[in-house]
Amino acid sequence: MGNSRAYPVLRTTDAAFAYAQARRLRALLAEREEKVWLYAELRTVADLRRMHEILPGAYLDYEHVRTGPTGDYLTFEIDVAAADDVSLAAHLPLEVNEAFPDTDGVLDRFAEALGEGTAVIAWRGVWPDEPELGLYGRPDYDAVHVVFHGDNAQWDGWAAHHTVFVHVRGAGQLPRVQKLAAHIGSEVLGEAQTG
Repeated sequence: MGNSRAYPVLRTTDAAFAYAQARRLRALLAEREEKVWLYAELRTVADLRRMHEILPGAYLDYEHVRTGPTGDYLTFEIDVAAADDVSLAAHLPLEVNEAFPDTDGVLDRFAEALGEGTAVIAWRGVWPDEPELGLYGRPDYDAVHVVFHGDNAQWDGWAAHHTVFVHVRGAGQLPRVQKLAAHIGSEVLGEAQTG
């Protein structure tokens, strides 16, 4: 998303509500990329098995870098479906972090399967032009994303609540962000973060 400015526009402890409001904002994008970025921190074996069922072809990796005895980087290469819970537990936490087709079925199932770890759904696109306000969409900056169990646009740091962000090009876009926040019955909740 380039070096966008990410404004928090909703914070709630209800993950389903955060997802629904982010989808409402997604619907306002004049153009949308064909793929959506999904990230999930998998802290438990149950989390891992649910995500593997929803995203069977997803690349799973260690959340933190792990090295072998010779200093080489280790990658997670276990067949989740065939492994027992004890074997999988030894490899946690894991993460999935990649783009998938933007289909409601996959996204809905992803949002329903979230565990207690941080997770993200990020839609990139272009906000509609509003020439009367001097606002023009930019595909390298415009986006909406929801951070489950977090309040930072960079996805770091766990929180008990979920935050929806609107991404725009620069500070002059604040009227657009305010309008988007109002669309979901909210307001801008703080300063922009680097997106």
